[in-house]
Amino acid sequence: MPTLCVWGGHGRAVEAVERIREAANRVVESHGLEVFDVQLRRESTGWIVRVFIDRPGPSGTPEDSVGVEDCAAVSRELSTILDVEEPLDRAYTLEVSSPGLDRPLRGARDFERFTGRAAKIVLDEPTDGQSAFAGRIRGLEDGMLVFEAEGRKLHRIALTNIKRARLDVEF
Repeated sequence: MPTLCVWGGHGRAVEAVERIREAANRVVESHGLEVFDVQLRRESTGWIVRVFIDRPGPSGTPEDSVGVEDCAAVSRELSTILDVEEPLDRAYTLEVSSPGLDRPLRGARDFERFTGRAAKIVLDEPTDGQSAFAGRIRGLEDGMLVFEAEGRKLHRIALTNIKRARLDVEF
């Protein structure tokens, strides 16, 4: 779900974000990338459109990740398209970036993709007496996340119970 800040009604903002997402998808696909998220926000400097792009696949090494060159190329091409299509009726700043090393994890696809990686997870309802975990993603089984918490204890967590999750940066 895109993040947005509403002006002149929720519907107009949602429509603008969807038009930006459609344009961004056209651009990133030609680069072998995908759109991770689109945000429209009002900040102290004015309206900001943030497009987060990602490279499909494991992203296990820096070479597998989105680089500065990818962001610059997508930004140039997307900016040109948005100038023509004008999805917003006001001035804005376009920012294109990767989701980051501590990227959010959203759903089964991300948990499968990042199996073996360190993560932090917060739950809606406690599991095994805990509502926050730090450890390693071990995979998915029958719609449940298998998560190895610190101390090597395995937990089976329903994906529907995960409030938020992020990769944990490892050095």
